[in-house]
Order: sequence, then C-alpha cells, then structure tokens
Amino acid sequence: MGTDRYLKNKATARPRKRGADRKRRETVHRRRLIALGVPEEKVRLMTGKQMRELLKQPAKLAAKT
Repeated sequence: MGTDRYLKNKATARPRKRGADRKRRETVHRRRLIALGVPEEKVRLMTGKQMRELLKQPAKLAAKT
C-alpha cells in the first residue's frame, strides 16, 4: 500500500485568505467595539490590529467605560 498523493501534499490544498472574509470580520469587530461602549469615531479610525487587541479582553474594555 502506497501513500496517497492527497495526504502527502495536504498542506498545499489549504484555502487562501479572501478579502471579503477579512472585511466581514472587521465589520463584526467594529460593531462589537461600539456595543462595548467605544465611541464610533474612535473605532472608525482604528486599524484591524488595534481592534483585535482591544477585543482580546472585552471585560477590561467594558470596565473602562
């Protein structure tokens, strides 16, 4: 019995990241931050990385407001 080619090259069959998915995720992050009490103007100026950092610990963010 040989090894299947699919199993050997499994890492190359991984799906690519898509821009639409990223945009959808960032929209969800923005809505979550606004719901937690962060001003909308401040959220609009944030980068994706800044939003993710704030959402890592939402309890701390809610305590600040």
